[in-house]
Amino acid sequence: MRALRHIGSIAFVAGLFAAVFAGVPWSIMVADDPVVPWWLRIAVFCLLGGILVVLVTLVLEQKAHEASIEAPLPAEADGTLLLLNSDALPGREITEILGLVQGHTVFAVWLGKDLSALVRLILGGELTEYTEMMGSARSTATERMKARAAEMGADAVINVRYMTTSVVGSAAELLVYGTAVRLG
Repeated sequence: MRALRHIGSIAFVAGLFAAVFAGVPWSIMVADDPVVPWWLRIAVFCLLGGILVVLVTLVLEQKAHEASIEAPLPAEADGTLLLLNSDALPGREITEILGLVQGHTVFAVWLGKDLSALVRLILGGELTEYTEMMGSARSTATERMKARAAEMGADAVINVRYMTTSVVGSAAELLVYGTAVRLG
């Protein structure tokens, strides 16, 4: 279903760009000719067909999602570096504070996924396109922070915090930061 939605998104974007960037100049240049060329007809059908495919797949996905019972998320494997959002580690002593570490990324979804999310805003339901985007951004930023902490020789990062900011359109900045420490 997801692949079909992506094909619909690609058809929409291709049709939109062909109609706007080729069709509009063509219509201005030959305004007297009432015959619409085959390529412009295909572009319009791609644009409209792409929207229809995205709509249908989103409705089917939403119905399948509502019918299914959500399974619990799998637990992530523990790494050698401990991450905590508190400043104390029960049963462990902080022997050295190494300093601030951070990971940063800016993610965006492409126009086709924006279209899917816009339709979902109308129909209701989870905006999975943005959920996936932010999940990827969070993982990327966290891995970058962990790499910096490991370079410093840290055993743990305490007081871990996440911040997000809208950059432009559907692009979002994600920053994760914390204090790298050594444990005794």
